[in-house]
Amino acid sequence: MFYRLLPVSHVLGAMLMFFSITYLMPIAGALIFDDGTLVDFVDAMLIALGSGFILWFGTRRHKRELKPRDGFLLVTLAWILMAAIATVPLLLVIDGLSFTDAFFETMSGLTTTGATTLSGLEKLPPSINLWRHELNWLGGMGIIVLAVAILPLLGVGGMQLYKAETPGPMKDAKLTARIADTAKALWLVYFAITVACILALRAVGMNWFDAICHAFATLSLGGFSTYDSSVGQFNSPAIEAVLIFFMMVAGINFATHFVAWRGRSLRTYWSDTEAKAFVALIASSTLICTVYLYAKGTYPDFPTTLRHVSFNLVSIATDSGFASQDYDKWPIFVPLWMLFLSCISVSSGSTGGGIKMIRTLILAQQGLLELKRLVHPQLAAPLRVGRTAISRQIAGAVLGFIFLYILAVGELSFFLIASGLDFTSSITAIVACINNAGPGLNVVGPAQNYAPLTDFQTWVCTFAMLLGRLEVLSVFVLFTPAFWRR
Repeated sequence: MFYRLLPVSHVLGAMLMFFSITYLMPIAGALIFDDGTLVDFVDAMLIALGSGFILWFGTRRHKRELKPRDGFLLVTLAWILMAAIATVPLLLVIDGLSFTDAFFETMSGLTTTGATTLSGLEKLPPSINLWRHELNWLGGMGIIVLAVAILPLLGVGGMQLYKAETPGPMKDAKLTARIADTAKALWLVYFAITVACILALRAVGMNWFDAICHAFATLSLGGFSTYDSSVGQFNSPAIEAVLIFFMMVAGINFATHFVAWRGRSLRTYWSDTEAKAFVALIASSTLICTVYLYAKGTYPDFPTTLRHVSFNLVSIATDSGFASQDYDKWPIFVPLWMLFLSCISVSSGSTGGGIKMIRTLILAQQGLLELKRLVHPQLAAPLRVGRTAISRQIAGAVLGFIFLYILAVGELSFFLIASGLDFTSSITAIVACINNAGPGLNVVGPAQNYAPLTDFQTWVCTFAMLLGRLEVLSVFVLFTPAFWRR
C-alpha cells in the first residue's frame, strides 16, 4: 500500500502548497471589508503552505511519474485533503462550529453541492462568504483540472489525473494536443463566462459582492448563497432570469463552449446531441410542471407559476441548488420530478453532477435496441447516440456505473433511515448529495438546511457528496483488492 501512497503524497504536498494561494482572495476581502478575519485567513494560508511543504519535502525521495491508477487515488485524497484544510478559517471564525459541520461545508463547496449546515449567512463576515463561494468556483471545473496545468512544472504528468477527474464516459476526447493546454483552455472559458455572469447580475440590480458570490456559485452549479433565503432574498424576476440562463450554460459541456468559441459559431451547440437533449428535457419539464401547478392552484396566475417553476426547476435539474420558493410545499409530484431531473439532466463535462445526459441517452438507446432485437433477433444495428457509434466497452461501463450509482443511493439512504431520519428526508438527502444538487425535501428542504442531522448522518451525506463529484467509480475502485496489487 505504501509504495503507492508515498509518490501520491509527494504530489499532494505540492498541490496543498498551490492550494494555499487560494486564500489570497478572502485575505483581500478581509482587507476591503475590514471584517476582523485577516489574521485568521493568514494563519489558515500559512497552515496550508506549511503542511504542504512538510508533506512534499518528507516524501521527495519517492517522487516518480504517476501511473494511471495513481490518478484515482490522488484525485480522491486531494478532494478530502483540500476540504479538510479549507475548514481552518471556518473553525477559527465561527464560534461553536464543529469539525464535522465545517468539513461538510467545505466538502459541499468543493464538490459544488451547495448544501449547508450554517444559518445566518448574511451575518457572517463577508470574507467567510467569499471563501465559501470561492470553494464553489474552484470545485466547479475541478481543483485537479486546474492542477494539471501546473503539475508539468513540478515534473508530474497530468493525463492520468484528467481522466480520473473529468466527468462522463467520453474522457479520452481532447480539445488540444497537450493535456495542460486542455485544462488551461477549459479554465479560460470558465473564467470568461464567470465574468460575463458577474456583469449581468450587477446590471440587473445585485451589488458587486453578491454578484461575484452568486456568479461563482452559478457557473460552478454550486448553489451557495450569501443569504439564508437564497435567491428568494432578492425577489427579482430579472435576477432569476439571468441565473437561469447561466445555470443552463453551466449545464452544457464546457468543451462544447470552447469549440463554439474557437470556431465562432453557434452551430456547435446544434450538433451536440447531449446539449440538445438537455435543453429539450428542461424546457418540456418546465412547461409540464408549470401547467400542473397552475391547475392545482398553487399560484394565482400562469406567469407567476411559470416564473417560480422555471427558476427552481432549472436550479435543481442542473444540480445548482438555489431556491426562490419553498418548493417543499408544492404538490409532491413537482419537487420529486425536479430531484429526478437532477439525476440525469446535465451534460458530461459540465459542472453538474448525477448520471449525466450522455449516459441517459446511451442507456435509453440500449433499451430501444434490445426491444428491436426481441422483434428481429438477427438485427445487427450498432448502438448510436446521434451520429456517434457507441462501443460495447462504453455501453458496459455505463451500465456498471448506473448499477453502482443506484446501489450507493440505496445503501446510503438505508444508513440514514437506520439512524432515525425519516424516509423522505433520507432518500432526498442522499439523492441531492450524490447528485451535488444541495437541498432535498422535508428536514433538508429548501427552507431548511442540513444542521438538524446528527454527526453520523452528516458524515454519510459528506461521503455521498464525494462519491457524486468523483462519479462513484473513481472512489469505489480504491476499495477493490486489485487496485492495491503490484
